[in-house]
Amino acid sequence: MGGQYRITGDKYPRMRRRRGRRRLVFLAVASVTALGLVGWGTLQLIDVFTGKGDKATAAGTKGDCTSKVGPSAKATTTSTPSTAAGTLPKPGQITVNVLNATPRSGLAKQTADELKKRGFRIGDVGNATATYDKKVNGAGILLGAKGAAQAALPVLGTQLSGAEVKTDGRAQADRVDLIIGTAFKSLAKKEDADKALATLSGPRPAASASPKSC
Repeated sequence: MGGQYRITGDKYPRMRRRRGRRRLVFLAVASVTALGLVGWGTLQLIDVFTGKGDKATAAGTKGDCTSKVGPSAKATTTSTPSTAAGTLPKPGQITVNVLNATPRSGLAKQTADELKKRGFRIGDVGNATATYDKKVNGAGILLGAKGAAQAALPVLGTQLSGAEVKTDGRAQADRVDLIIGTAFKSLAKKEDADKALATLSGPRPAASASPKSC
């Protein structure tokens, strides 16, 4: 039976690969990718011309600004007394030593009498010590303990404008010196001194912090 069919010659038929399908698949994928890129680019152009991108950025910035605002940044209008107002003594609680450091006689007594009329207690009245005698060029010096710097001295300072304030090592904060200087003419007018004392003793608005504008 094997002799009926014989293959003659030295050439055999070759099987060809089907390249048509692969090309079709590649072209389809490339087309879809290209369409996707074109569509994405179109959307970006639309956002640019319509301004949606800017709105999104502005919204993001606003969110960041809001997140930084805390309780400490809230504005307040509460009035609180100044540091010295809570401990300010009244004139009747302050003893003033009136000392004259000028060559003019009688200034210490005249000034002491006027301070007494304004409610201050009067201590020593006379000439200044050698440390200050004829060495005070201004209107005067208010001298007291360190504890008087925010108490008795500011109260006495309402009676004499332009006076220099100094502290020393004394213990009593309610006993201070008024050393009259060469430029002294008179105490402040009583009505002006009363206004200054009322302002000093009155409440002051606390510093308020407002959030930064976004």
